[in-house]
Amino acid sequence: MPSWPGAGRPTRRTALVAGALAAAAGCSKYGDESADAEPPPSPTKPPAAPGSPGASAPRTPAGPELAKTSDIPVGGGKVLGDEKVVVTQPAEGDFKAFSSVCTHQGCTVRDVDGGTINCPCHGSRFRVADGAVAGGPAPRPLPPRAIDVSGNSIRLA
Repeated sequence: MPSWPGAGRPTRRTALVAGALAAAAGCSKYGDESADAEPPPSPTKPPAAPGSPGASAPRTPAGPELAKTSDIPVGGGKVLGDEKVVVTQPAEGDFKAFSSVCTHQGCTVRDVDGGTINCPCHGSRFRVADGAVAGGPAPRPLPPRAIDVSGNSIRLA
């Protein structure tokens, strides 16, 4: 045994460190049977009271009306320049929408004719059914846009 004063007794620091380690080990899930249990659900915001600012309102179409269903011919479509969208109707009652920005060099497509959406800049053509490249230098299809068709109204979703 050392001969200096306090030798053989733990120091305050040693006692605190040992206590902290013991406490941490006691709180550990190591070897705990409940470790296999599912973690508690993450906290969520409680639902807002009806009529309050955070309350859900009945579902309404999100975007402005793009066109009436009667404006879109079967097998054709309509380019809506302000919204940068082209809406097509490949088959009766089947409406699709795509970006009207050509994937070649960013020109806006001009028209829908002969079953294709046509770009005036370099001659790219895209299919009305899926926006796929039908011809020209465009490397990718036109990106789809989400729409909501309700009654006679077509809106961005």
